[in-house]
Amino acid sequence: MKSTTIILLILFTSHLFSQNDNLISGVDGRETVNLNGDWNIIIDPYENGYYDYHQQPLKNGFFKNQKPENERSRIEYDFDKSPTLKVPGDWNSQKTELFFYEGTIWYKKDFEYEPKENKRLFIYFGAVNYEAIVFINGEKAGEHVGGFTPFNFEITGLVKSGINFVIVKVDNKRRVDGVPSLNTDWWNYGGITRRVLLIETPDSFIKDHSLQLVKNSMDEIRFSVQLDGKDRQQDVTLEIKELNLKRELRTDKTGYGEITMSADPELWSPSNPYLYDYTVTAGNDVIKDRVGFRSVSVKGEKILLNGEPVFLKGICMHEQAPMRGGRCTGREDSEILLGWAKELGCNFVRLAHYPHNESIVRLADEMGIMLWCEVPVYWAIQFGNESAYKNASNQLRDMIIRDRNRASVIIWSVANETPRSEERLKFLRGLIDLAKKLDGTRPVTAATDMVIGERVINIDDPLAEYLDIIGVNEYFGWYVKSLEEIPEMRWESKYNKPLIMSELGGGAKYGHHGNTTQVWTEEYQEAIYRNQILMLKEIPFLAGVTPW
Repeated sequence: MKSTTIILLILFTSHLFSQNDNLISGVDGRETVNLNGDWNIIIDPYENGYYDYHQQPLKNGFFKNQKPENERSRIEYDFDKSPTLKVPGDWNSQKTELFFYEGTIWYKKDFEYEPKENKRLFIYFGAVNYEAIVFINGEKAGEHVGGFTPFNFEITGLVKSGINFVIVKVDNKRRVDGVPSLNTDWWNYGGITRRVLLIETPDSFIKDHSLQLVKNSMDEIRFSVQLDGKDRQQDVTLEIKELNLKRELRTDKTGYGEITMSADPELWSPSNPYLYDYTVTAGNDVIKDRVGFRSVSVKGEKILLNGEPVFLKGICMHEQAPMRGGRCTGREDSEILLGWAKELGCNFVRLAHYPHNESIVRLADEMGIMLWCEVPVYWAIQFGNESAYKNASNQLRDMIIRDRNRASVIIWSVANETPRSEERLKFLRGLIDLAKKLDGTRPVTAATDMVIGERVINIDDPLAEYLDIIGVNEYFGWYVKSLEEIPEMRWESKYNKPLIMSELGGGAKYGHHGNTTQVWTEEYQEAIYRNQILMLKEIPFLAGVTPW
């Protein structure tokens, strides 16, 4: 047995956890209060509840939740008499008149709370699309930009004994400097689209932790932890009873600690999605969760799972509710979608083109489905815009912090189909570096550009040099090339790296039939895939496919 080593990292630059990031991870392992359900709403397309007629922020906007005091009062709104929307959920699919709406809607929910000595309170949102400004009892708690990642604000000093209220200004307008930008190929669902929780913690608590195999190892586990609060220098205990493993470390003055230990875990894989229960304890704070241990690496043109080559048989998936309109809202939707992927024979799913909800990632752990997880750096982002880069990097950071303890997540993706330029390369190289800093155990990819010749496709995107795995979206037989030309196409790459064909295929209308030369028929769609398979079989560096 190798001796246990404890590494206390003092330098900020060496931390796996950003000291400026307030996101609480592992919320499923904590005691929480659910604020889901019916929320009162006010539709505000002109944002009159936030700005005056000179576009200056109001001191007494809708966030104050005022009531008319008498017949002379000019208060023109009343949340308690307004309609409701379900949370989590998008507004587009809940009300017909809001199907195309892009703008501001105010949400309001009452909750009861009794402040406790030596306790802190946070409000946690799984996701709000696209911009959220959160108020507690009329006071601003914080704001967040980005429609697919979690965030939380401390509200300890804002709550009172008894009934409190939370109001959220939600704005889903598309922005030219946003991430994604103005143009996408998925619906711009607005609203509080994922769960809302209250999280109560001790004064000092476990803000974040990472538990996974050391890179390229199958018998060493690395545990990292970040504490928050006044008493950040504490003893922290990790226990995995089934492995007879109990280790203790002491965090440094910043609250950070790391330990590497020998172990012999049963390895997670699609054929054996084995998960271990574990407990992390720091003072009065306890987190209980489950984790799978597995190794993912790249060797030449191969992707290795637990040291063995694996071919990724996948499908692309949007976070679209399978049996109704709108966004997926929880585990039931996830079970249907991943169940369909299993029926197709998939061992892999590309979660396109943004971070999906946490329930589908956790369920993939249980079902043994490997995942590609992506941020919405999509098409025409303003790559020279500093705020756009900060936005993208924040979303990447929050996705990784939320999901890096999930064995099912084997690949991080930083972009999809972005146009070549020096600014774009600098932008994406920054994201690649950030992903590797936050989590050096997983390969990084992106759907890159290619050059299509008469019979040869050349993978020569400069971005590919900095990726571990190359992704390419090709629609031969649909957008380019004829059906008959597909089997004749040959692929070349100057990079000794694995390729995932991250999109391919063609459209068809369900139940519409005809001959194999008639577009929009199921027969033409089938012919595309048959000819694609003939071409794909001839690519020696192909390591996976995810048809659209």
